[in-house]
Amino acid sequence: MKQDMILILDLGSEENTVLAREIRDMGVYTEIHAHDISKDELGALPNVKGIILNGGKNRIVDGREIDAGDCVYSCGLPILSLNHKGSAPLDSEPALRKKTLSDFVFGKCGAEANWNTDNFISDQIELIRKQVGDKKVLLALSGGVDSSVVAALLIKAIGTQLTCVHVNHGLLRKGEPEQVVKVFRDELGANLVYVDAQERFLGKLAGVADPEKKRKIIGAEFIRVFEEEARKLEGIEFLAQGTIYPDIIESGTKTVKTVKSHHNVGGLPEDLKFELVEPLKMLFKDEVRKCGKALGLPDSMVYRQPFPGPGLGVRCLGAITRDRLEAVRESDAILREEFDKNGLAGKVWQYFTLIPDVKSVGVRDGKRADEWPVVIRAVNTVDAMTATVENVPFELLSKITNRIVNEVKGVNRVLFDLTPKPTGTIEWE
Repeated sequence: MKQDMILILDLGSEENTVLAREIRDMGVYTEIHAHDISKDELGALPNVKGIILNGGKNRIVDGREIDAGDCVYSCGLPILSLNHKGSAPLDSEPALRKKTLSDFVFGKCGAEANWNTDNFISDQIELIRKQVGDKKVLLALSGGVDSSVVAALLIKAIGTQLTCVHVNHGLLRKGEPEQVVKVFRDELGANLVYVDAQERFLGKLAGVADPEKKRKIIGAEFIRVFEEEARKLEGIEFLAQGTIYPDIIESGTKTVKTVKSHHNVGGLPEDLKFELVEPLKMLFKDEVRKCGKALGLPDSMVYRQPFPGPGLGVRCLGAITRDRLEAVRESDAILREEFDKNGLAGKVWQYFTLIPDVKSVGVRDGKRADEWPVVIRAVNTVDAMTATVENVPFELLSKITNRIVNEVKGVNRVLFDLTPKPTGTIEWE
């Protein structure tokens, strides 16, 4: 590994990721590890130039104050202790905070600012080749940011030793399955297995209105389809996943409670004994996007909006019907097209349409028409825990409304959701 590293040991701080991002923004690589890192674990980390003991209010565990082990204090590396007894406080004033960190990282530790996307990619290519050798790797390629960047990175590292499986469950946005095939099979030359499972998924979902039941059916069926495809292939020894750093951090450490568990690919059967390849597991989301750009992926894929695992299945509210699902897909495409043309695509964090399982009376061709309403949702957020509603110009909303009611079959009204989170969640289901 070419990059120098500053190691952050978690001693109960709730701002480990903030600290890690600040140092990475200086051009120096960081990793967050548990406070009780062993001598062997510490010795296995490459190019560690210094250690930050990051204490905080969660430092008391099971009634006692936790601390780093003797191996840390005796390793001979520069150590900076933060936010606990006998430590150096990290000033909240940005300029002073940056100077304290800079003096430690570049002064005491002598680290070089050599953390960048190109170095990361070249390091990962080397590590992937070393891990995989001449064996084969399998990847579930959804078309989302993380799996797409993993695919592009693995193609660069091992070419056709990678097999990508793209399962079209019929709940993707307009044009997404076609884009996956075009980018990966046609442009990057990937060994891509495309599975059209739309009828299979929609058949399983027929008549199911409960959101959690829908989610479980979609998740379980995806695993079955992926398992069936995996068993058709011979010589697969590795499973690639788009795990990223927030997934690991949110799954909890010894001093930080679990925010949510992450199970990429959804817990495959144990008899599919694969070794994991997770080249993005130490990257934050914006760093993943930078990698995607550097690897030549299109902006529409790199900057793809957050999209729920069940896809449009949770935006076609209640029991999914094919005609209403198609109306969701078409209205969503119009919204995305208009936001893109009017400069909102990169400004608004997430925007989409949904259709509830209700109809209202309207007028179509001079006759009474019972049709669906489309609801537009456009929100901004930093952490998805709270969200504000984007102030979309009325003129633009009027144009979008006009297009949707005239171009989307079965729709006679358009509504705009003005509810922030809380009390509303970002999705409706």
